[in-house]
Amino acid sequence: MKSTTKESFKINGENLIKKVKELIEEGNITKITIHDKEDKELMSFPLTFGIVGTLLAPVLAAIGALAAIVGECTVTVEREE
Repeated sequence: MKSTTKESFKINGENLIKKVKELIEEGNITKITIHDKEDKELMSFPLTFGIVGTLLAPVLAAIGALAAIVGECTVTVEREE
């Protein structure tokens, strides 16, 4: 049985896309959730094996738009181990 762990990172909006791309490249992440500084969920999306390239582009575009309007945020990732 696989276990799921959660890890959170506090970052500012200008580094949001870079951090999300790094996390996606790690490959063992099943879900990414972005919260604002008041802990309100702004965006959440699952990652499955095979989500690459053109399928990922709209997600990254949405994150880019979000990064432009948020200051500080928290990125929480779920990993299967």
